[in-house]
Formats: sequence, structure tokens, C-alpha cells
Amino acid sequence: MRESIKQHSEKWLVIYHLIVALLAIASSVLAILMMLNIKVGLAGMVAYQVLLAFFVIDYIIRLIFTQNRKWFLINNAFDLLGILPMHPAFSLFRLARIFRMIRTHHLFWRLGISGKWTRDFHRFTYDTGFIYLFTISVVIICLSALLFSIVEHQTLSESLWWAITTATTVGYGDDSPRTAWGKLIATVLMLGGVGFIGLLTSTITDFFTDRTGQADEQQQQNEALTKQIQQLTREVSRLSKKVDQLKK
Repeated sequence: MRESIKQHSEKWLVIYHLIVALLAIASSVLAILMMLNIKVGLAGMVAYQVLLAFFVIDYIIRLIFTQNRKWFLINNAFDLLGILPMHPAFSLFRLARIFRMIRTHHLFWRLGISGKWTRDFHRFTYDTGFIYLFTISVVIICLSALLFSIVEHQTLSESLWWAITTATTVGYGDDSPRTAWGKLIATVLMLGGVGFIGLLTSTITDFFTDRTGQADEQQQQNEALTKQIQQLTREVSRLSKKVDQLKK
């Protein structure tokens, strides 16, 4: 009985996640049309606001019922960015729900396409902590851009460009903070953003360095195994000759 109830609830959970993924795609399409200044009409604007309300309610309910809110905030940082109403671009972060659905329900494994590359991808993104560093870096950049656009009275696109160039230490210098709050935001971004991006770079380097070391070790093991097989082959051949001689 319990097993039947569990399977039934899992079935409805899959359906719900599929609906959320489709709504995320729909809201992202609307956001892209709006950013390209393509008229979506009154129906499109209403649909966009309804989708925003849906994702806000979904996020709040999950936050209320989660057992570990700290972990929830970290693991669902893109969902939080996706419900910010300041600019349609934030809606694109809702697409993260698609990847979470794939991971939660092991869709690659269910579809029979799970293999070495999926294991390597999982090890790279989760075992190394890359996904969490990447999430924190994106959150820092987006929030800095949002606050910078407010205090410096600039468009979000210009502020986002400033935040990316600042966090990556490129700093073209064509845009700089003029207010005290803007300078404070820039300082936090430089300290936090540069630090996390540096960790991202070192994580990627360590992963591929480790893979190279593992490949070299595997090659040495294969060579040693090949030598052992060759020795065993020669020994079997020698013993076979002795057996033939004894038979004669």
C-alpha cells in the first residue's frame, strides 16, 4: 500500500516538474520577446505577470516547507533571481528548473543515455563544488548590477556589463561609480566576485589536472597489466611445450 502511494506521489511530482519546466520555457520566450522590443500585446503582458506570480508562490511554498533553508537558498539561488521583477532578463534564470528536473528524476538514466560523460559531468559540476561556486558568482554579479543600476541611475544592461567587466578584472574604465553607494557596491563586487571567480578558475584547473594524472596512472596500470599478460602467455607456451614433450 505504501509503495503504491509512493509511486503515485512520484508520478504527480514528475508531472508537476514537467509543467514547471514548460512554464519556465514559456516565460523565457516572453522575456526574450520583450527584451527585443517585440510587441507581445496585453495578453502577453498578463501571461508574463501570471507566470511571475506562479514562480513567486512556488518559491515561497518550497522555502516554507524545506527542512534546511540555508541549503535551499544556496541550491535554489537561480530560482530567486528568476522571480526578481526588475527586468525581463531575470526570467531566463527560470530555465534552471529544467536542469534540476533532469537531475532530480535521473532522466538521462531513464532514457538510457547515461554513461561516462554524464558521470564526468556530475563529478565536475557537483563533486568539485563547481556548480555552487558558479551559482554564487552569478548571484553576486546580478545583484551588484541590479543595485548599481538603482544607485547610479543606469540601465540594467549597462550595469550588468559593468559588473561582469569589474568581476573579471577587465575593467574597461568607460564606466565607473560616481556615488558613495556605487563605490561601495563596486568594492564588494571586486572583493567577492574576483574571489569566487578565482576559485572557479582553480576548480576547473584542478579538475582537468586531476583527470590528466588519473589518465597517466591508468596508462601505467595498463602497461603493467600488458606485461603480466605477456609473461603469462610465454609461461603457458613454455608449459605447453613441456606437456607435448612428456606425451612423446
